Amino acid sequence: MVRMTVLASGSKGNSTIVSSATTRVLVDAGLSCRELMKRMRAAGEEPEALNAILITHEHQDHVQGMAVTARKLGIPVYLTEPTHRAWVRWMTPRKRITYLEWLAQRQGAGLRSQGAEGNNGQGAELAQVTDSRKPDDPPAPRCSAEGNGEPDAEERAAAEEAIAEAAREPQKDPAALPAVEYFRAGNGFRIGDIAITPFTIPHDAADPVGFVFEADGVRIAIATDLGYMPSNVAVQLRGCDVLMLESNHDVDMLRDGPYPWSVKQRVMSRVGHLSNHAAAEFLAKGYDGGAAYVVLAHLSENNNMPELARISAEQALRDRMSLLANHLLLAEQDRPMETIVL
Repeated sequence: MVRMTVLASGSKGNSTIVSSATTRVLVDAGLSCRELMKRMRAAGEEPEALNAILITHEHQDHVQGMAVTARKLGIPVYLTEPTHRAWVRWMTPRKRITYLEWLAQRQGAGLRSQGAEGNNGQGAELAQVTDSRKPDDPPAPRCSAEGNGEPDAEERAAAEEAIAEAAREPQKDPAALPAVEYFRAGNGFRIGDIAITPFTIPHDAADPVGFVFEADGVRIAIATDLGYMPSNVAVQLRGCDVLMLESNHDVDMLRDGPYPWSVKQRVMSRVGHLSNHAAAEFLAKGYDGGAAYVVLAHLSENNNMPELARISAEQALRDRMSLLANHLLLAEQDRPMETIVL
């Protein structure tokens, strides 16, 4: 028996469990550890039974609970080396100064080396301008991948968990994980009895991937956070029993919405997110029609409506009524989706 449970999907956090008879993997950990465990138990999945965490890419809405969850459960994290390096760079506190501050430091150092008694201390004072975070402080939370501005409630919760953990163990490296396993897109590997094939997706991250999972003759594909549908991804999505596909935004809502133009351009770009129209176009022209379940995922809270995403997909699938009538599902941000059992 193979199961898939979407714990959360959207701009504020993404996480899915894929389970076989003997193996359970968590795909992305985009909620706080506390919330992840709460949702797992609500869905009938015991967190202590997880064997590993798999990461698609390093954006905050996919990793904000990864480190705390992995350390709490003592399980390995599987991700690509570029993704790991990008995450570690973010997690490691570092000094940040502007060019003018750097120049002031250089000038101040030159004056001090000359023993200039007339120095009024201004250069030395500017030289002290650095990142205000202390070496043991957890990293400041990043905002969700689509938006900008202040962190949302889930990001604050994840940051509070990291702060509490740092207070308990002040010497702990914030980027420490129990174990790290690297994989490469295109090279399959196994966790327990689940065969996993990672494939490259077009998104503005270090090395983003989607996944195909195979166990007991069942094939599950997860393809979210992609700016368009390239041929390599379309090939991977053939012959699936479950297809989880991004349907992120309605183009008109995004254009008329509250985001700055630079963010709108990013979301609509070829390394952004798949629109309702683009997802529907794939379902109408590139999809083989073989999945028992199609799950629309990563819907934007600000730039989409579930009804719009559903209508677009239904129109694309109108010639496949047996599928349309029973198994077109929408993943939600605020609660787990009912478990799919195959």
